[in-house]
Amino acid sequence: MEVQGKLLSKTEIISIGDKGFTKREFVVETGEQYPQKIILELIKDKCSLIDSFNVGDEISASINLRGREWINPEGVAKYFNTLVAWKISLVTEGSGASQSNDAPPFN
Repeated sequence: MEVQGKLLSKTEIISIGDKGFTKREFVVETGEQYPQKIILELIKDKCSLIDSFNVGDEISASINLRGREWINPEGVAKYFNTLVAWKISLVTEGSGASQSNDAPPFN
């Protein structure tokens, strides 16, 4: 799956828990008739993929769609989705700027 659009923002890397899990978020605005602002995550060793891109750049991100269930204290199931990027490319002809890994992570 891919998401393409203008890079609106990117956060710093944050650590979660005491096991060294890291994540970073960035927001892309799509260029369709009704533009959407979509938040994506980078995790673990992929957090640095967004470093070479600037706010305002037109980028393409290859993503995995992840979902999970959480049971709240009242016993009601809640569901959450996450878009996890594993490859980011600049969408300008001849730019050559790409940060990627050949295959998506399976973690």
